[in-house]
Parts: sequence; C-alpha cells; structure tokens
Amino acid sequence: MRILSALLLSVLTLSLTACGRSEQINGRSSSTAYRSVKMLKERLPPEKRIEFEISFWTIRDAYKETKEFLSQVDGKNPDEIIETGREIYQQRKNQGFREYQQYSSWEEMISKYARERREQDRHIKPDKRDKANDVLYKL
Repeated sequence: MRILSALLLSVLTLSLTACGRSEQINGRSSSTAYRSVKMLKERLPPEKRIEFEISFWTIRDAYKETKEFLSQVDGKNPDEIIETGREIYQQRKNQGFREYQQYSSWEEMISKYARERREQDRHIKPDKRDKANDVLYKL
C-alpha cells in the first residue's frame, strides 16, 4: 500500500511539474516557441493579443540568430514579452530606426496595427463553398 501511495504521489508531482509552464514560452526550438506563442495568444484578452504578437515579432527581428532569439523568449510570460518588445522599440527609435520614426509612441504603433487588423477582418468575405458545408439542417 505504501508503494502505491508513493507512486501515486510521484505521478501527481510529475504531472503538476510538467504543466507548470503553461503561461510561458517554451524556447527549446523554433517550432515549440511558435506553438507556445499561438496557444498563449489565444488565451489573452483581445486587447492584448496584437501587442503580444507585435512584441514577439519585434524580438524575433532584433535577434536574427535563432539560438539567441530562443534564449530571449524562453520561459517568458506574455507580460514579459510585451515589456521586452517595448524596450526594443524604444532602443530602435532612439537609434533612428526608420520604420519606427512615423510613430510618436509604442501605444500609437499598437493602435495603428489594431485598426488595420479590424479593417482586415471587416473585409473578409464569406466563401461560397462554406454554405455547402453548413451543418445547420432545415427541419
């Protein structure tokens, strides 16, 4: 009986440890990092998604070497990614990075991209083929 309870306790501890990084990016490889970002983005509130996504790709653009990039994002949660993205934005803006000169602040850049995303979503037309796959039946 003691062996069974010890085994159960160790399995429970192992499963809790394995699930402990669910709010962080797994930077073991590029594919796991991108998968983590996708899952984290889906869990974020809509107003934070674009900022998180832009921050992640800003970090990716700043660190061209894959190993260096993965070390920067590994184990970070969305708030840390956003903070790192802001820092890189400010450093680049101060250095005269041409793309960022059109924005007066990080918030202005994020709001522009949010408007563009909403505009894109508004112009998506339904595909005619989707009506053939409708699962709502007339009774």
